[in-house]
Amino acid sequence: MTAIRDLFATRIYQASLADDRAWPALHADLVEACDMLANEDHAGRAWCKANGYGGYTSYASLNDLPRRATAFGDLKRRLDKHAAAFASRLDFDLGGGRLALDSLWVSMLKSGAAHSGHIHPHSVVSGTVYVTVPPGAGALRLEDPRLPLMMAAPPRPSFETLTPAPGALVLWESWLRHEVLASAAKSARVSLSFNYAWKS
Repeated sequence: MTAIRDLFATRIYQASLADDRAWPALHADLVEACDMLANEDHAGRAWCKANGYGGYTSYASLNDLPRRATAFGDLKRRLDKHAAAFASRLDFDLGGGRLALDSLWVSMLKSGAAHSGHIHPHSVVSGTVYVTVPPGAGALRLEDPRLPLMMAAPPRPSFETLTPAPGALVLWESWLRHEVLASAAKSARVSLSFNYAWKS
């Protein structure tokens, strides 16, 4: 008897917050809250300028978004449920602990901007929710974690590209290398990214 088994699969969790009846109101609140941060976060804008970030991010300046605006708190409650569902599918042994939102930040990428390949150290699960996605906005590209180990193997698909849409939610394990491809949109692509850590 011959069998081929899939071992150690890389799982990606995808859902759409836009399927919820409450999404239109939440979406409007998130757009307003993200715009507010971009206008008022002087430290964040200074960091973006100093580091050549193509747009605005609150990543290096604000770490209290769920307490800063009701929309972010509402989003956190939704994300917690999805993170718990994903964790159960990953067969994590949390040892009586739980996954807790560790960080949440806004990203507004301008036309032509990209985010090179990276991972999220010190986290367990990471992800993104897309808020505003103009035509031509940069896609999310995920890298096969085996890529550095392929050695003499023949070529095979090593990347998966996910095209964003408003309300789309994507979760992955934080060790998975990923990037945002350059945007060809005429306006900013707005998203909220986040990390979950293992808390006892």
